[in-house]
Amino acid sequence: MAATTWGDWTFDRRADEIADLAWRGVVVLRSIRAVVRDADWATATPVISHVDHGPESLALHLTWTDLGADIAGVVTVRADDGALTVSFDAESHAAFRTNRAGLVVLHPHRLAGTPLQVAHASGGHEATAFPRAVSAHQPVFDIAGLAWAVDGVEVDLVFRGDVFEMEDQRNWTDASYKTYSRPLDLPFPYDLAAGERVAQSVTVRAGGTPTADGSRGADRIELHAGGAFPEIVVGAASAPEPAPSAADAGALLLELDLSAPNRRAALARAAGTAAALDVRLIAPPAADAPWGTKIPGAVSGTELAAALGSAVRELAGLPVRRVGVFDPVSHISEPALVAALRVAFADAGLSPVLVGGTRSHFTELNREQDRVPADVDAVAFGLTPLFHTLGDEQLFESVAVQRVLAAQAVEIAGDRPVHVGPVTLRARFNNVATRREPAPARGDLSEGYGPQFTGFPDPRQASPELAAWTIASAAALAVPGVASIAYFEEWGARGIRSADGDPHPVAAAVDALRSLAGGQVLWGASPDTLVWAIGAGDAAATTLLVANLDTRPRSLEVAADGAAAVQVQVPARSWRRVTPPAR
Repeated sequence: MAATTWGDWTFDRRADEIADLAWRGVVVLRSIRAVVRDADWATATPVISHVDHGPESLALHLTWTDLGADIAGVVTVRADDGALTVSFDAESHAAFRTNRAGLVVLHPHRLAGTPLQVAHASGGHEATAFPRAVSAHQPVFDIAGLAWAVDGVEVDLVFRGDVFEMEDQRNWTDASYKTYSRPLDLPFPYDLAAGERVAQSVTVRAGGTPTADGSRGADRIELHAGGAFPEIVVGAASAPEPAPSAADAGALLLELDLSAPNRRAALARAAGTAAALDVRLIAPPAADAPWGTKIPGAVSGTELAAALGSAVRELAGLPVRRVGVFDPVSHISEPALVAALRVAFADAGLSPVLVGGTRSHFTELNREQDRVPADVDAVAFGLTPLFHTLGDEQLFESVAVQRVLAAQAVEIAGDRPVHVGPVTLRARFNNVATRREPAPARGDLSEGYGPQFTGFPDPRQASPELAAWTIASAAALAVPGVASIAYFEEWGARGIRSADGDPHPVAAAVDALRSLAGGQVLWGASPDTLVWAIGAGDAAATTLLVANLDTRPRSLEVAADGAAAVQVQVPARSWRRVTPPAR
């Protein structure tokens, strides 16, 4: 949709979202939108019934009728006296249990380190900054107003209708900080009564003289040697049988829920095609955990040790490189679980690499890193760039944040290697669900397992653009210290191949990355977060993979470890393999 311009203000409307809000060409806000979430943090889908246009006003009439909601409201955008105001006025037509209903504001991630002035709802002011390192917890509370400067533009926000606070959404691979309402220290879920209204607004003012010239970064990428090229792993298929014809799947990451009746069948299927296995065990809920007494089926310490011992014995004789264990509620490697897994290894006479961390987002690793035992051999976390929203912009913007998360994870890990993954477009499970999620009931794989029940596929899995995104993602994640990256699944709705075994375009990207194994990784920064390169080589030969996430073709210079630069032409949202002349 074409951009809307009202005087000095410009913005895009992407369905219900007021996006890329700019003043005199400088983007000051990534987005403003109204959200409705249920008691499990699932986001209801808004339906636009109609749109009213005025000379410098816009009104979106919205309804939310899924996830048990029955809410109707209007988001109004209005320019007045040099300011832009976005307001939300809605009514719940039925009782609805929610964790959030109201406006959210997204601030661009490039504001990292920018000084920030806060006007508190309770009175007084505070001088702080947008966090440079990814903040584990909310960096700002009790917000009535915010002010900062970017590219010569002074920005001032005023919030009305509720008390707001901020979180660092880079934890979830979003390219933003988010200011939202209802403070999380208030009880949630909470009830919206039938007939109850929600009324909020955000007013944005700007001034100053823009200093940004709007030009893109230089079309040159410098790559430097950084140790061994990370192992490229693929997730084991969670889709139902029948499986396509067996073939060597390379290294597979297999998540095994020890409470699932078909976990042995899942192990057997993955082991039948894998050259190597990275096994992540999801333990049964422990009765002695703080949350254990509230969960049906929670087991005693003796039963937990027996379950882990049985699972480890089943790994004997299989090509297992790494094994991790995670709690099903906290999603991290709790100390008691790690200790029990070490005992199980010793009893079975096995000594794989013991992985600790989180099976969920970087969020959990960032917040709970002190609870992960220091003696685990390696540290892991997963990535799901489409956790909060499903737009293409979110997907492509997430790549720059992946570089930030990988670097911070390496700092957290210290001298231990980092294993990134699973990397999936959409969530494999709801890590904040308050109810037990669905699970298979059969001992075979006729129903599938794991994400087949608890996650969602994405239609972009089969798109050509995903191949470019995967090359760019690997280039962003392959910082020194990252030992492996696990992408998607081997086949099925979440796979690099279809359920019939036909390769999607992303399969060629994964194969190209895997072909660089054994070489020295060549890694570097993107000049503008839209073009990325990664390579591998030695004194004799070098191979480069170059990805373009831009909406236009790019002509790039790529220089690898001090060698002469090569010129690469890359079409929009595509990738190229380049072999520079031998040195």
